[in-house]
Amino acid sequence: MIPKETIERVYSAAKIEEVVGDYVNLKRRGANMWGLCPFHNEKTPSFAVSPSKGIFKCFGCGKSGHSVGFIMEVEQCSYTEAIKQIAKKYHIEVQERELTAEEQQRQDDKESMYVVNDFANRWFQEQLWESAEGKAVGLSYFRERGLREETIRHFQLGYSPEKGNPLTTALKKQGFTERYIINDAETRIGTGVSGKSEDGRLYDRFRDRVIFPIHSISGKTVGFAGRILKKKENVGKYVNSPESIIYSKTNELYGLYFSKQEIVRQDLCYLVEGQMDLISMYQSGIKNVVCSGGTALTKPQIRLIRRFTSNITVLYDGDAAGIHAALRGIDMFLEEGFNVKVVLLPDGEDPDSYARSHNASDFIEYIQKNETDFIRFKTRLLGQQAGSDPHKRSELIKDIVTSIAQIPDPITRSVYTKDCADQLRISEQLLNREVIRLRNDKRTETIEQQQRAEQQAHSQALAEEAAPTADTADDKSTIPVTQAAPMSRQQAKLMENFANLIQVIIRYGETPLYPRGDGSKYSAGEFIILQLQGDNISSPNALYQKVIDEFMAHKDEEGFKAETFFKFHSDVEISRLAVEMIADKYQISRIFQKQSVSENITVQVKQQSTEEMLVELVPQLLLELKYTVINDRIDQLEQTLKKAQESGDWELMKELLAGQPQLLAIKNEIAKALGNRVITN
Repeated sequence: MIPKETIERVYSAAKIEEVVGDYVNLKRRGANMWGLCPFHNEKTPSFAVSPSKGIFKCFGCGKSGHSVGFIMEVEQCSYTEAIKQIAKKYHIEVQERELTAEEQQRQDDKESMYVVNDFANRWFQEQLWESAEGKAVGLSYFRERGLREETIRHFQLGYSPEKGNPLTTALKKQGFTERYIINDAETRIGTGVSGKSEDGRLYDRFRDRVIFPIHSISGKTVGFAGRILKKKENVGKYVNSPESIIYSKTNELYGLYFSKQEIVRQDLCYLVEGQMDLISMYQSGIKNVVCSGGTALTKPQIRLIRRFTSNITVLYDGDAAGIHAALRGIDMFLEEGFNVKVVLLPDGEDPDSYARSHNASDFIEYIQKNETDFIRFKTRLLGQQAGSDPHKRSELIKDIVTSIAQIPDPITRSVYTKDCADQLRISEQLLNREVIRLRNDKRTETIEQQQRAEQQAHSQALAEEAAPTADTADDKSTIPVTQAAPMSRQQAKLMENFANLIQVIIRYGETPLYPRGDGSKYSAGEFIILQLQGDNISSPNALYQKVIDEFMAHKDEEGFKAETFFKFHSDVEISRLAVEMIADKYQISRIFQKQSVSENITVQVKQQSTEEMLVELVPQLLLELKYTVINDRIDQLEQTLKKAQESGDWELMKELLAGQPQLLAIKNEIAKALGNRVITN
């Protein structure tokens, strides 16, 4: 594990806007920066980054955290791996302490696979530039395709020899184990740069191919695509790395690592089909381009682009195959809220050949003159194919209306519906009715899916709720505050009251408040926790208890500051909770603006010091919690009393009735302290 001092250096060096900015196109608005959330699908930015606080918060899906937490989420890696990635970004050396066996294995698997890929990447490049075969076959191919040396080196292109299994031999010579050289489809461990035959022999997967390394959005080599140069029977033109724990072809876009900054600058992305299309365009000066790799686009790939721009122009060959390829993925683009254009190049041309015969200015000029929005393109194309055949025209209209129905913006939908009606000479009202029907069907389906998901999540949450401990179950002075199924109004209120106090501990826990006998002062956190313990009030859930335990364990450390300690805590759950309670839309927390607190609290927050404000606020919040606890206790007593009456347990009824006046008296006392109107019999 990484030493605490190194972690602190990483946190100090990391700027949240720089870390997040490598993955999300951020634009400043006021004190914060905003962009599209990388963790859920959205059309309007609800993902906020606060440079001053060093945190991010999505007000759509609710995810929040600091720079390390962001990397953990977006890269799906461990805390240690995230620290190391940020440390590398800021040139901080990391020396680790001993990890647990499970942590070590997880880290070893991923890191070993990255190391294997890095070795293979360098080896492929060496073969291209230094071996006779590589120069004669691979390098000659790239040069024939018009690539300059700096372009070949920039994209780290390589070559794998035809004969033998030299890469496998080199890897084994370097000490790499079979576990990381081949790929296990079940565990998804291993890079798959080598394959394994039925008789147990290892062989080079990419033999006799030019190599295109595939990089993650952060620049790691996650896989390879190999293109064969000779026609062979029963041999595919391309071979890709198999799915693994570091590579999934549905989640990667070739070239995005190199193009993402230019995409942001231009606020536009060109999408092409092949690697050579992208590389040739990049070399010509058009650098805001990504490649689908010749496979059908997926939603994760489209959402990757959506992080950087909502404008996309799809470039395809002008032949029949290119035209039909242009139709693939149309609905997904529209559904994601893209402004989509399509450009068909002259017949016989593809983006690669056109980029080699034209400079960037001429290419862009052609695009601007010939680009068409997807709906108009699809309407014209399918309209020509349908001709006057009624059945084909009916199918055409259904196809186009289905696409229009995917568009989230109502104004854009309306414009496209009108254009479609004009081109197809059909009633606009009829098209509108069909669009509305399709959207209603989709909305109903979405609601049903959400309800099923919520029901499942609710059931899981209830199953995970902790039961009262044995110590508190028999103690009638202790109010169990665990959730039940379903959670009552009092229990929900109890959870809210407790959360308010936890928020004070996280934000102001170390602030000195009340005098001790020795002249020192109890801090806000100490005072709250001692009061809870004195009144025997237990935590409503395990996470809040973790915060209390961690505060008490570290409060006396030199330089302890609760907000920093919890925000950057190694426990991801604690860190997320802290960020959530610190963020609160980056305004003063809701607990200082509650209706139940005195009317002038909000004004006092601005006028008083933190200490003065907390001296008034903390007792108020404790009273509110106690009031809810006593109400919950009275509710429980009344329920038990009712059951005793129904069962005829007169002894229990007598005992319960004897204790009821005391509970009511306590409730009235707290109510008076809170300033509530008390009604006595």
